[in-house]
Amino acid sequence: MNGVRILLIVGGGIAAYKSLELLRLLRGEGARVRAVLTPGGARFVTALSLAALTEGPVYEDLWSLKDEAEMGHIRLSREADLIVVCPASADRIARMAAGLGGDLADAVLLAADKPVLIAPAMNHRMWTHPATQRNVARLRDDGVHVMEPDTGAMACGETGPGRLPEPPAILAAARAMLATGPLSGRHALVTAGPTHEAIDPVRYIANRSSGRQGFAIAGALAALGARVTLVAGPVALPTPPGAKRVDVTSGREMAAAVEAALPADVAVMVAAVADWGIAEVAAHKLKKTDGPPTPAFVPNPDILAVIAAPGPRRPRLVVGFAAETQDVAARAAAKRSAKHADWIVGNDVMGDTMGGAENAVVIATANGLEPWPRLPKTEVARRLAQRIADELAR
Repeated sequence: MNGVRILLIVGGGIAAYKSLELLRLLRGEGARVRAVLTPGGARFVTALSLAALTEGPVYEDLWSLKDEAEMGHIRLSREADLIVVCPASADRIARMAAGLGGDLADAVLLAADKPVLIAPAMNHRMWTHPATQRNVARLRDDGVHVMEPDTGAMACGETGPGRLPEPPAILAAARAMLATGPLSGRHALVTAGPTHEAIDPVRYIANRSSGRQGFAIAGALAALGARVTLVAGPVALPTPPGAKRVDVTSGREMAAAVEAALPADVAVMVAAVADWGIAEVAAHKLKKTDGPPTPAFVPNPDILAVIAAPGPRRPRLVVGFAAETQDVAARAAAKRSAKHADWIVGNDVMGDTMGGAENAVVIATANGLEPWPRLPKTEVARRLAQRIADELAR
């Protein structure tokens, strides 16, 4: 991040002290940082601390004649490559979503034409409140990258989602948003995780996919500069830095989300989508006294086949996954031909692969089969992302 210009907006909350560590990490990577200290932030950290770490002035007052004459809130936003709000309280998120402009941070964010990253921190009940979730959804629709807060113990003594992400994670997210790698300017669409097919309001059919391989691939593509849309089934994993996440539950919901995310330069279909859904989902919980249910099944949309079919919206490169328990290489090759995909990544899911940290894959392409050794899923993701970048560059 050498020479990158960061505008750090320090919001209110006890977690504001971690903004000093983030600032130190940013400076350690060569970033040039300016700081805006909000009134709430000033109750927890001092302008003197920020000035010492930025080696420059700290901006606090929208109505300061001196600051506005020398810099001005418009220049503060325009002269940054990235704006980071850390911590972002429920109030700050609400103000951003409503487009308010009452203080310096508001005005800077309204004037911003650069990427914005916010790191939320608040009580878990405030984070999960419908109003906060609506505001977060609005910001994400506006193109703001909102990190998922960590889960754990809080200063108030309660536990839950709402802890500020650790400074190294915020740094990684900032780095991913500023990535100028070989996939810069490319849109990558990734699916990950299982789908849940409802039987009744409380039961469903699913598989054991953890989503870890798909999430790792999304993160690796973002690290190479791609704009990543991650369509995720029901998994409890943090969103990879630099990825826009769309959560779905069923196979039909995933098919609709994939269609809405097009066009894309590359599609990597990692999700283990259920082949069948339930024809008629019971309106109420099925009772044991009624005997075992005999649901009728209907096929789910074949997302890979649809997206790989010839047409103007077909991505330049379509990569599918084949989770198999036997004859992995042969079945991956057969699936590539049947689905008209460019590549199929076959993986043996016997054992703990679906929930584990490692994977052994074979890549089926038009040129034949390429087996890879057993590797950490993060390394499989890194190698596959680089191979995708090389292919798109040809």
